[in-house]
Amino acid sequence: MDANRVKQILSSSNDIEVQYNEQSVWIERLHEDGKTATVHLRGRHDEKSTVDISELREL
Repeated sequence: MDANRVKQILSSSNDIEVQYNEQSVWIERLHEDGKTATVHLRGRHDEKSTVDISELREL
């Protein structure tokens, strides 16, 4: 996924499913570098991770 699509997903009012390592995640924010984002598993707000956005996949 690219930074522009991450920004579109973050600003969308729709529920857009995104996966990271075959698990459904919620994108919390795009980092200033435009290459990484903070995500958490859907339903698990306490487990946040920083991931490379190129590894995110939209379903």
